[in-house]
Amino acid sequence: MTVENILAKLVSFPVLGGESNLSIIHWIKEHIETYGIEVNLLPNAEGNKASLHCRIGPDVDGGVILSGHSDVVPVEGQEWTTDPFVLTDKGDGKLYGRGSCDMKGFIACCLAVLPQMVKADLKKPIYFAFSYDEEVGCLAGPELANTLRTHYRETPKYAIIGEPSMMEPIVGQKGIYILETYVNGSAGHSSRIKQEISAIHESMRLIQWLENKMNQLIADQRLDERFHPPHSSIHIGLVQGGIAPNVIADKAHFYWDLRTIPMDDIDGIVEEFETFCRSQEEKLRAIFPDFSIRTVENHPPVPHLDTKADDEVVDLTQRISGNSNLNTVSYAAEAGQFANEGFQSAICGPGSIAQAHRANEYIAREQLEKGVDMLKNLIQELSSEHFS
Repeated sequence: MTVENILAKLVSFPVLGGESNLSIIHWIKEHIETYGIEVNLLPNAEGNKASLHCRIGPDVDGGVILSGHSDVVPVEGQEWTTDPFVLTDKGDGKLYGRGSCDMKGFIACCLAVLPQMVKADLKKPIYFAFSYDEEVGCLAGPELANTLRTHYRETPKYAIIGEPSMMEPIVGQKGIYILETYVNGSAGHSSRIKQEISAIHESMRLIQWLENKMNQLIADQRLDERFHPPHSSIHIGLVQGGIAPNVIADKAHFYWDLRTIPMDDIDGIVEEFETFCRSQEEKLRAIFPDFSIRTVENHPPVPHLDTKADDEVVDLTQRISGNSNLNTVSYAAEAGQFANEGFQSAICGPGSIAQAHRANEYIAREQLEKGVDMLKNLIQELSSEHFS
């Protein structure tokens, strides 16, 4: 099958983050197995989702992991001009479909080059590692990365995560943590605003604290110019509360995300916020004893990636991609999770992140071809007696 044929099949599986991915992961598994490769599934506790991993080549240390995710984001509410789950060629050099860019294009490249991987005289192995629920918090990444380190007798050395980067090596990503904060105040007539505790008013004070914290980090020169923006960001994306203009709100909550540059500590910022929340509770319970602030995680924190420019994976990724540039991204990916397991990690894959998550998502044919070429170059590297 050509890379376009494979991509068309992958796009046809409408597997959204949070949903069962067994349909697409079993198709990938069966496709790989036709080449005589043993494939391992890593199911979730409920058995309705699974990650996939396998090894091509010898069981020796020093191999390369190729990682991607099988889920995509929703299309509901977006104005698509084609069926998002049918790969569509409009004759403009682009292939349209949900996930074509993010990131089924990279998985299609892996599967298209698989026959050559199997035939090659690899001196170091190649591993496929395909996850689920990346789009709702990189939820399967930690277990999959840990399994790649512990399942095999040998230990891989490098991980290349094929997120769309226009084939440019990415050596840094921000960490991310998404949280929900719930405020419990006291209801009453709006004329009694000083005798009651408005959950909305107190939520706004908490939100102001978060914005001030971000601004303080900037003022303190907590900056990393490799990123845009070059500082950790705190953003409130959803606020809900209240029932009427003349009723003091007894309930309110808001969702916020924290995206940190490598020098900043996600847990430390959250702990500071919690300290402020406890001080507010202590002060306001004199007015309303049941006043409370509760913050819970929307999904676990995703660690940052901070690969050094002189790490060997950087040189390897530059050689096989044919791109000497180095860049960073502010979105979250599973690269930091692989790095936390001790794998030298970089992001590099076909397509542009600017096309991800939007209507009429596409990947350029030229990018698919470059993705295939990168993996062919990887085969050559790993077939060399001098590769280390």
